[in-house]
Amino acid sequence: MHPLSPETYAPVDLVPFGGVYLRKEAAQAAEEMFAAASVEGVGITALSGYRSYETQVGTYNSWVATYGQEQADVASARPGYSEHQTGLALDIGTGGACDVQVCFKDTDAARWSAAHAHEYGFVLRYPWWQHETTGYWYESWHFRYVGRTEAAAFHSSGAPTLEDFWGFALSSSE
Repeated sequence: MHPLSPETYAPVDLVPFGGVYLRKEAAQAAEEMFAAASVEGVGITALSGYRSYETQVGTYNSWVATYGQEQADVASARPGYSEHQTGLALDIGTGGACDVQVCFKDTDAARWSAAHAHEYGFVLRYPWWQHETTGYWYESWHFRYVGRTEAAAFHSSGAPTLEDFWGFALSSSE
């Protein structure tokens, strides 16, 4: 829940990957991760990658209009705060009914990704019951590219969240 600088930031190295856009290094890692999953018989689909500031304005405002600001703030990042806006966040699915739903956690794609994503530089960003630390409810489909070395160190550390691993805490104003 830290703002981007500038809040309208847009990466310059976006490339297409599976129907979405990611920063080049993240897209290459995602390609390798999806291929490895496929070899093991697990199908994974890219559902969402880069979102512009303007797109996030619409996404967030839709959440606010439907659920109110308090609920929106734990389900959707405010514009200028979204990991998707960095081009490093990737929402995955299977193309099924559980995509971007809590039941996604019970799919082979979710289990495989939670167990192996760190090998490709991705981490599960919003783990179960860590919303008081991350600021967002559980999303078994949302992964963030941090690089292989950092993801391996995070995985080995046993820290439950990136906030814990990096020593970031939510401020009382967030």
